[in-house]
This record gives sequence, C-alpha cells and structure tokens, in this order.
Amino acid sequence: MAEPLPLDVAATLNALLTGSGQVSSALRAQLPYARAVGRCGCGCGCGCGCGCATVDVAVDHTAVPPAPAHGNPAADAWYAEPEDAGVMVFTKDGYLSLLETYSASSEPISTWREPRFVER
Repeated sequence: MAEPLPLDVAATLNALLTGSGQVSSALRAQLPYARAVGRCGCGCGCGCGCGCATVDVAVDHTAVPPAPAHGNPAADAWYAEPEDAGVMVFTKDGYLSLLETYSASSEPISTWREPRFVER
C-alpha cells in the first residue's frame, strides 16, 4: 500500500537532489507526487524489522513529467556521520524509484540520518 513519503525520506531526497541541473530539478519536482510503496526486507532475520531504512518510491506519472535521460544512481553521497554510510537515489524511466542507504560496517542503517550530514 502506498503511503506519503515520510518526512525524513523527503528531506533526504531533497538534500541529494540539490543543484540547478535539469535532472535534479526534474526529480525534485516529483517529490510532491512521490509515495513510499515498500521497504527493504534485509535485517537480522528475527522478524523484528530492524533492517535498513531503504525505501521503494513510486511517482504519479500523470502528475509530473519524467526527468531527462541520466545514469543510475541519479545522485549519491556519503554521510558525515556515521562515516561508513552512504545514500543513493535511483530512478526508472525518469521517475524516482528507490532511496537506498548502505553501510560499510556489518550494521544496517535503520533510520535516516539528518540531511545536514549528507556530503555530496
């Protein structure tokens, strides 16, 4: 079931898509029409839901045009804290599709870090 983007997810996407480029601008314009449609299934295996914060995103294609052609990830960055973590945004057919967080340590990033820690 689709739900509005959580505020921390929207803030992270906004931080990743800063800039005046055509692709960033087009993807930022999709944010009001984006919804969270799934979560990452990774985790410890106990069923407690302590997996990573990665979220699948869907955009209403009738409300906003796709971004111009670009590569994937469309944007990526490291976090200043924790230093061993990063975040990437992926698209499909010009529309936001995935906001992924990852860690170089064995512990998943289970919550979104404050956007001020995003280092592009």
